[in-house]
Amino acid sequence: MTQSAPKIGFISLGCPKALVDSEQIITKLRAEGYEISPTYENADMVVVNTCGFIDDAVEESLDAIGEALHENGKVIVTGCLGAKGDIVMNNYPQVLAVTGPHAAQEVLEAVHQHIPPQHDPYVSLIPPQGIKLTPKHYAYLKISEGCNHRCTFCIIPSLRGDLVSRPIGEVLTEAENLVNAGVRELLVISQDTSAYGVDVKYQTGFWNGRPVKTRFEDLAQQLGELGAWVRMHYVYPYPHVDKVIPLMAEGKILPYLDIPFQHASPSVLRAMKRPASSENVLSRIKTWRDICPDITLRSTFIVGFPGETEDDFSQLLDFINEAELDRVGCFTYSAVEGAVANSLGTQIPEDIKQERLQRFMTLQAEISANKLAKKVGHEIQVMVDEMDDEGIIARSKADAPEVDGMVFVDSTNSYEAGTIINVKITDSTEHDLFAEEI
Repeated sequence: MTQSAPKIGFISLGCPKALVDSEQIITKLRAEGYEISPTYENADMVVVNTCGFIDDAVEESLDAIGEALHENGKVIVTGCLGAKGDIVMNNYPQVLAVTGPHAAQEVLEAVHQHIPPQHDPYVSLIPPQGIKLTPKHYAYLKISEGCNHRCTFCIIPSLRGDLVSRPIGEVLTEAENLVNAGVRELLVISQDTSAYGVDVKYQTGFWNGRPVKTRFEDLAQQLGELGAWVRMHYVYPYPHVDKVIPLMAEGKILPYLDIPFQHASPSVLRAMKRPASSENVLSRIKTWRDICPDITLRSTFIVGFPGETEDDFSQLLDFINEAELDRVGCFTYSAVEGAVANSLGTQIPEDIKQERLQRFMTLQAEISANKLAKKVGHEIQVMVDEMDDEGIIARSKADAPEVDGMVFVDSTNSYEAGTIINVKITDSTEHDLFAEEI
């Protein structure tokens, strides 16, 4: 009688970079003959990939570990929370093992120790693109680990280390395998996407027998040849970012940049250890829009940073008003354990943080609504995400999954996820668009 394959439950928390770590671990587990269980009761063990960036994420991760221990009993913890000292073991000494982020091999070794693999070469097969946790029509493509910046509000370098770029041939091969497997949108991610290759001095690699430099703009150029939507996330605004804007205008990659500006006041940006010239940013935004009028700009900001004055905040509102960014996320400053910013300047009272957040989001909502309203009457392409009783739920080139808006299409037709269709915009809100199929 054949012994059933051991089953591993998996919980993945945090950002897309952590999700890619989870995909890599699951791929390796499946390659060794393990099955992945969707329930606690059928799993022989549970792996929890945690986030430890802010207090809420730490709490969510600890809750997930506690639930897994209660429901299953055998738990391995990995991810960013595992890199934050002994916090996991102090709260849950009964976990079987704890590792830090991007530690696939260590997780496998811990699994092997407690549940040895039962590999069967005839059934333990994995596809060339690996196991993905996203829907089949889009996938995250992680191009590097770590970060060389030392922003005072961030502890990512202490959790994930300095920048380490993946070999460009390896990245492009993964991207090609994903597209060949049916992926229609590649979301390029890292901690600092536009710094890709800095650590290896932009060395030349090879892909399909051709030399390619390990460099952001070269990567974008090659990805643009694969025939999928290519969306750039977490792009630090270095000068060489300007070189990819023509690729967007030519339709090689999506006209979309996710740039975390964080603030606009020079004094706050200096305290954050971020670039401190909003005038230069505004000038570049204008140039980008001149080259590629359809470009969508997404960003994130922090209000209530230690020492932020009312004048600093007013400068931020002025910047938002002038920049007219398409998609914006805003957060109040959270005192992350170990962050330098905790000891900087005057800590802002929570009620003032919330009041500034409200003013910020009210202004941005008006800007977003006005920008989307200008699309009414226009014909655009959208990618189908899913079908429901009322029609098609899709996204435009301006909408990244999970974080941006949707396009709700009135149609009686049915399509597979990933299908690209033409629609005419009929209405809008501050977040979403409504359309009819052409």
